[in-house]
Amino acid sequence: MQLTKLIYQAGIIGCGGAGFPTHAKYNGTIETIIINGAECEPLLQTDRYLMRNKAGELIKAADMLLRETGAGGCVIALKASYTREIAALEEAIRSLGSDVRLHRLESFFPAGDEQTIVYEVTGKVVPPAGIPLNVGCVVNNVATLYGIYEAMEGRPFTQKYLTVTGEVKHPVIAKVPIGTPVGECLKLAGGPLLSDYVVVNGGPMMGKLMSKEEAESACVTKTMSGLIVLSTDSSIARRSEVTLKHMLNRAKSACIQCSFCSQLCPRALLGHPLEPHRIMRKLSSCRDLTEILDDRDVQNAALCCECGICEVYACPMGLQPRKVNSLLKGELARAGIRYQRTEGEWEPDPNRNMRKAPTARVASRAGVAAFEEIQIDELKEITPESSGTVRLALRQSIGAPSQPVIKDGERVEKGQLIAVCPEGSLGSALHASISGVAALEEQYLVIRP
Repeated sequence: MQLTKLIYQAGIIGCGGAGFPTHAKYNGTIETIIINGAECEPLLQTDRYLMRNKAGELIKAADMLLRETGAGGCVIALKASYTREIAALEEAIRSLGSDVRLHRLESFFPAGDEQTIVYEVTGKVVPPAGIPLNVGCVVNNVATLYGIYEAMEGRPFTQKYLTVTGEVKHPVIAKVPIGTPVGECLKLAGGPLLSDYVVVNGGPMMGKLMSKEEAESACVTKTMSGLIVLSTDSSIARRSEVTLKHMLNRAKSACIQCSFCSQLCPRALLGHPLEPHRIMRKLSSCRDLTEILDDRDVQNAALCCECGICEVYACPMGLQPRKVNSLLKGELARAGIRYQRTEGEWEPDPNRNMRKAPTARVASRAGVAAFEEIQIDELKEITPESSGTVRLALRQSIGAPSQPVIKDGERVEKGQLIAVCPEGSLGSALHASISGVAALEEQYLVIRP
């Protein structure tokens, strides 16, 4: 079966980011396949667990990608400090006679940013507003690669591996059916240590913060990579409490134009024309964001990857350039203003290597250093057979939501196709993660065992 068709039918999307449908990445001429094993967000260890315990499966899937795409090479990029993971992968490469090679990265954030990792591995800069395929590369993270292996074995994408850590009794790697309530995942880790808490969906730098109440109603999605329980008094929780009006007023009045946000911006260090301090300066002269959308510096906000280095690590005034950029990206989209790419070669900042943000220091600035050294080896599992009710969002990826192909009240079996990508649209298929009776509830398919 053609590779892209296999991936498409299994419903595989990027497991750790925005959820770009994986089959669409392989439409083009590919020189290098990069498997992202950097897992650069502090605290997250899901990909590390898979590299240690599923190394053979990962290398088999990588070999298949090489054969099917005709790419010139496949590289697994991971941090040099991941010694156990490196040992497991090297043994799998030797035993399988694979041509896959490893690339050892420094421990910095965001080493796993798609455009950053392309430069680290190949020395090529993805053009501003471009994609890795513009320089002959495709990037998938380790969990996505494992999903491809499962598809090779005839199993669609129905289960997720997650890091559950922070203020919990026993941090674990959880393996659960997609659609499992977040609360059930926290129970696998012994439950929260606090009576009142917040939960970060993802990593502490780029993850989405959920209140206790929001977490209790949330369910696992294909893109969820981790759950971090934190105090309501944590620095991450306090930053989220700043109102939009207050954030903008502070940006206008307190920015000292030190330019640290621009000097340390990972995209600016790749040579992209993104200078957050200039954007902050423009805010001081306007009453409303829409007044400055015609400014070229402001339009460069579209290049922001929202990694958070500018506000968590760089800014001495505690301002939030990332959130400003995020707001501007939304306003630019509503105004129909798209970033205008220019032709030419892009060169990284000559000081880039000296300005990389060490992961341990980033964890400290983010207020999660106490959990960074926890080594998680234990896997806890909720099997499809033992699961309770699951709620599967119809929109699991970038693009159009999936369209149900089953009837309300219909009995479905684990692995059965229950929703498809609309014809001619970017999206993904959705499969039942457990067996039971399905019901359509707004933008969810609910399956009760």
